[in-house]
Amino acid sequence: MQNGQLNWITNFIWGIADDVLRDLYVRGKYRDVILPMTVIRRLDAVLEPTKQAVLEMKAALDKAKVVQQDAALRKAAGQAFYNTSKFTLRDLRSRASRQQLEADFRAYLDGFSPNVQEILDNFEFRNQIPRLSKADALGTLIEKFLDSSINLGPEPVLNSDGSVRLPGLDNHAMGTIFEELVRRFNEENNEEAGEHWTPRDAVKLMARLIFEPVADQIESGTYLLYDGACGTGGMLTLAEDTLLELARERGKQVSVHLFGQEINAETYAICKADLLLKGEGDAADNIVGGPEHSTLSNDAFPGKTFDFMLSNPPYGKSWKSDLERMGGKKGLKDPRFLVQHNDEELSLLTRSSDGQMLFLANMLSKMKHDTPLGSRIAEVHNGSSLFTGDAGQGESNIRRWIIENDWLEAIVALPLNMFYNTGIATYIWVLSNRKP
Repeated sequence: MQNGQLNWITNFIWGIADDVLRDLYVRGKYRDVILPMTVIRRLDAVLEPTKQAVLEMKAALDKAKVVQQDAALRKAAGQAFYNTSKFTLRDLRSRASRQQLEADFRAYLDGFSPNVQEILDNFEFRNQIPRLSKADALGTLIEKFLDSSINLGPEPVLNSDGSVRLPGLDNHAMGTIFEELVRRFNEENNEEAGEHWTPRDAVKLMARLIFEPVADQIESGTYLLYDGACGTGGMLTLAEDTLLELARERGKQVSVHLFGQEINAETYAICKADLLLKGEGDAADNIVGGPEHSTLSNDAFPGKTFDFMLSNPPYGKSWKSDLERMGGKKGLKDPRFLVQHNDEELSLLTRSSDGQMLFLANMLSKMKHDTPLGSRIAEVHNGSSLFTGDAGQGESNIRRWIIENDWLEAIVALPLNMFYNTGIATYIWVLSNRKP
């Protein structure tokens, strides 16, 4: 599909917010409705052809009193997700009363598979339903997403003579639309100090820095990518695309598995949703997140190592609550942050007011040491990581550990004002345990 068509669909969805939500929400809260509804409509369209098969499978499983139904229902749907309610979005358009529409819409949402339920829960989308229903906007919202002038399904919409009226959206095109919506909302809402959405140009540079120096050494096989502060997942997916392209150019067949962790519930939901929309259900299952899943105090992948890692952790953000959950500085035993180096135990614990370098220490703990390529890391930091911490303190010990192991390959200064709504100086740290 051409970019012009994708932009038109994106603009149409963007316009739904102004048409339906203007008097109900402040502009900064439009995303609370538009992003989950975009996900719901896409999943609804993808599942439509196998709806009856899923309902029949569900009835058979219930009759046989099968408890573990997820795998069978995924197979019946032909997707990594499914919906066992009797409704589709189109079925809900004809509801005569506001109360009936709300009840049936809730029943429809309740029919989604557990992985979609988790996305909806982290979007907190059900919290929006009473407001939408009370204002009689829920039906209008559904109608807008079913508008005959756009097609969010994978199959083309045909005219009566069989010609194509609207082309279908493949997973990549749908992912592009969703990412553009996320980008626009991020540009509008990037208010939180220390949490800066990473511009695509910076992500492309990071991907080039970790892949291109070893592009000719990449062999056919499986590679694991990791981001410990994955946000909406854009860094992981662009890195995956870059690795696949470099491998393809060199005639190599590679399989890429994505892993990520994200504490913010909404951005975690966006990340999982984006992967599902792109048809990467297995990758979506490897994204862990929500408020209870802080990378620092609750590592989702202990003992696991990765080939390539890249991240943009929060700068200047306190990790005091994480420290308390880990037993305080005296009680902390996490091997990621207490390391043996030259017969000496080094504490990598930084000031509790800024945990950004702990994300780097977390990645260093996940390097592969027994493969020809080892591991390569690209992580964005602000200037404080270059100099904060006296000798013997955590920040200094992290730098010492890196330098004395000869893992530092480069530090690349990014242009000022590259990150939205901030002019802070930022740097990409590039590390490898297989330097030439």
